[in-house]
Amino acid sequence: MLTKRIIPCLDVNMGRVVKGINFVDLKDVGDPVAIAEFYNSEGADEIVFLDITATSDGRKTMIDVVKRTAEKVFIPLTVGGGIRTVDDFRDILKAGADKISINSSAVKDPTLITRAAEKFGTQCVVVAIDGRKREDGSGWNVVIAGGRTDTGLDAIEWAKKAERLGCGEILLTSMDADGTKNGYDIEFTSAITEAVNIPVIASGGCGKLEHFYDVFEKTNCDAALAASLFHYRKLTIRQVKEYLKEKKVSVRL
Repeated sequence: MLTKRIIPCLDVNMGRVVKGINFVDLKDVGDPVAIAEFYNSEGADEIVFLDITATSDGRKTMIDVVKRTAEKVFIPLTVGGGIRTVDDFRDILKAGADKISINSSAVKDPTLITRAAEKFGTQCVVVAIDGRKREDGSGWNVVIAGGRTDTGLDAIEWAKKAERLGCGEILLTSMDADGTKNGYDIEFTSAITEAVNIPVIASGGCGKLEHFYDVFEKTNCDAALAASLFHYRKLTIRQVKEYLKEKKVSVRL
């Protein structure tokens, strides 16, 4: 049985880690390098580093922050935000990232997934899918630009297409659950994990220990991502893993 991964997420804005609800009302949490180093020592399985305003500001991910973070952490580092070309992939991987997460750019140009996978390997290409339930409840649409733009794309169809194009992993965020602390979106996560054969990281809505168990127990996701819970020290990564181990969930302690 594959071990389930616990992944803290660093949402970075202008070089600082921030946290908001549904991507707005951002509060400063601290220095990304120091925070990443702390999570590395705490036993995180990976770290996701998202430059959350790079795309909306039309600028590139801050390479220097990635470089300094990569020097301090010895676990896989996934970086996303403002990555639009194969050259951007190369630059960020060169700076020390292990995987690259693309979202808006993949929706706008799906061939980017294939071109990057052919050049760097599918294991490098993470497609981040932010989804919101349609008003009629018939499914989920893909939203981009930090949740501001509804693409009209069906999230399940998009996940399947991303896999076909060469994506190695999906980072799935429920915009309905994000920041609510009411738990992961089990219905949405289940729908996506059943539709694809690649690892899926569940994101958005985690508020307490039980939520980690719920998402692993009720869906086939491979990893659970959380941000504010860890940033504000409501829980430690070790606490989460020890709790999951007691619940007979396979984790790396």
